Amino acid sequence: MWDDGAMLRIVNVNVNGIRAAMRKNMQEWADGRGCDILTLQEVRAQNDIAYEVMAPLGEHAYSADAEAKGRAGVAVVSDVPAVATRIGNGDSYFDLAGRWLEADYQLEDGSLLTVVSAYVHSGEVGTPKQDDKYRFMDQMKIRMDQLKQHADYAVITGDLNVGHTELDIKNWKGNVKKAGFLPEERAYFDEFFGSLGWVDVHRKLSGEMDGPYTWWSMRGKAFDNDTGWRIDYQMATPELAEKAVQAQVDKAAAYDLRWSDHAPLVIDYDLPALKG
Repeated sequence: MWDDGAMLRIVNVNVNGIRAAMRKNMQEWADGRGCDILTLQEVRAQNDIAYEVMAPLGEHAYSADAEAKGRAGVAVVSDVPAVATRIGNGDSYFDLAGRWLEADYQLEDGSLLTVVSAYVHSGEVGTPKQDDKYRFMDQMKIRMDQLKQHADYAVITGDLNVGHTELDIKNWKGNVKKAGFLPEERAYFDEFFGSLGWVDVHRKLSGEMDGPYTWWSMRGKAFDNDTGWRIDYQMATPELAEKAVQAQVDKAAAYDLRWSDHAPLVIDYDLPALKG
């Protein structure tokens, strides 16, 4: 049973273009979901356009667009204002890439929650795109250590474009030499959830099972056959992970009802409300 009681609800989704998603009834989903904090990836709109399109989703919106128009872009939306925001993960090479946005929120008990909207490169084996992906994740490790010191609670949400284990990709055997499931990429996640001490909240709550997947190709019967990838995460510090109560992937009821090739990841935490 899904409990819609008093919890702090953090939701993340790659919208595959915010304008297209809103045209396809993303708003109808959002209206009934009660998101306290909603993070978006692959917004694919310059900030001024993004703010206009996102306005119905929440009273306060923060956007980090990409210098390359129509690419990447991340955002955080909430009805309570953030007390601070920051763009970039600390490597200036990515400051204009539209891939990392941090928002600090104060909770009613005075504690500080940092929420990150992240969009890791998809990569491509043997190309500069893959080099950038590794450089980005190298910097993530540095920033993750800093965030643990910065806030009482911290969570990195978003499309991280790596399936960590064989449970995270339906057809993992066919993807071991492709970006998204390379051993070198998966090793970063071993560190994230190992020596760096962060927690894969969705996996913690769902247990050792296939998926639950968050992305399905728009081609063929991938969606209908649930041939998906679990590449959208909420990675939390241990203090926050302990507060996680329930998780759900809002997979559309049918292929023609999808408003993105990703589905929202919804996680509730037993935390005080956001302080307005």
